[in-house]
Amino acid sequence: MAKTKERACKLCKTIYEGDDKCPNCGSKEFTEGFKGKIIVTNSEKSEVAQKLNLKQKGTFAIKTR
Repeated sequence: MAKTKERACKLCKTIYEGDDKCPNCGSKEFTEGFKGKIIVTNSEKSEVAQKLNLKQKGTFAIKTR
């Protein structure tokens, strides 16, 4: 069974697998090269999420290439 590669949306930085478009914003601009990963469970209480301007829960790249 082949492992699917993680992709990060270049627009909203959501990390996802599989699809050619981002499940969060629908963009088709993605990269397989990204640095760092943050998992947000409560964006309202997370200082890191606020600094990165993340408004919802999910898995995000800290920096995309």
